[in-house]
Amino acid sequence: MKKILTAAIFVASATAALAEYPEKPVTFVVPWPPGDLEDVLTRIIADEFQAMYGVPAAVVNKPGGGGGPFPGAVDVASSPADGYTIGSFVTDVPVSGPEIGIPELSPNPFEPIGIFMTYPFVIAASKTAAFSTWDELAAHSKENDVALGHFGSFLPPTQVTFAAAINSGFDFASEAAFDALDCNTLASGDVDVINSTLQLILPCMDKVNVLASIGNQRIGLTPGTPTVSELHPELNVALWNGLFVHKDTPTEAREKIAAAAQKALQTPKAQNLIGETGVLIYWQDAAAATAQIEADGQTIAAIRELIGE
Repeated sequence: MKKILTAAIFVASATAALAEYPEKPVTFVVPWPPGDLEDVLTRIIADEFQAMYGVPAAVVNKPGGGGGPFPGAVDVASSPADGYTIGSFVTDVPVSGPEIGIPELSPNPFEPIGIFMTYPFVIAASKTAAFSTWDELAAHSKENDVALGHFGSFLPPTQVTFAAAINSGFDFASEAAFDALDCNTLASGDVDVINSTLQLILPCMDKVNVLASIGNQRIGLTPGTPTVSELHPELNVALWNGLFVHKDTPTEAREKIAAAAQKALQTPKAQNLIGETGVLIYWQDAAAATAQIEADGQTIAAIRELIGE
């Protein structure tokens, strides 16, 4: 009897320990300004997490400007590995972060909970530009200066764009990083071409030409526009966003975060974004996400070699 009671107490204690997470507010860190798809979807996930577990779940935006997402990633890496600070990161955090000399990110301190979306990332220009397709841009740039706006020269979407230009026989005359790349960026004339997400230019699609999209399939809202990988198959990189935690985070925390995310992605609010923005929404678990990161890392390494980095 004593052994049975002891075993029962042990099971009860283990169950209580699992139930302890979460017992205080949880923070999801988005290392970009509010408003884009990773921010919108992370907020949907945070709301579901709060509803499921009864603790506050907030999204905190920590953009790094020309520093890309890395200041926000450093904040997550520097937080306790307890599941209460969760990173909502793009491809370049686990792939590029360890390579750029930031001590907190090298070696890579993160492991994925899962990947939940692929960006409708595009290369776009104003309809007033002298070119309306990627091939026309390539021809125009051989005789004229063209300026490119991007979120950071070391980020995969930008490097894919640089590599596509090289493979098409031209180079941008100038390039600069911006915190936001939207309708105003093109309207102001600050740059001629932007490398941004479709979400940010949807309000002015009647004034913009999408020259190419970045990813392994065409965007539903721009079905007539080729992908960069169609133009140059060796530049096939998936531009995704996923949830990450410090590698020492307990399993029970990871499982509860994943459960909330998967439930959130099935809500009408999330699913409606597919038709509204062209985003791909899905759930790629930790093992599949790890394999995706490794594959993308190899492709990005080849791209960096091509552009001389």
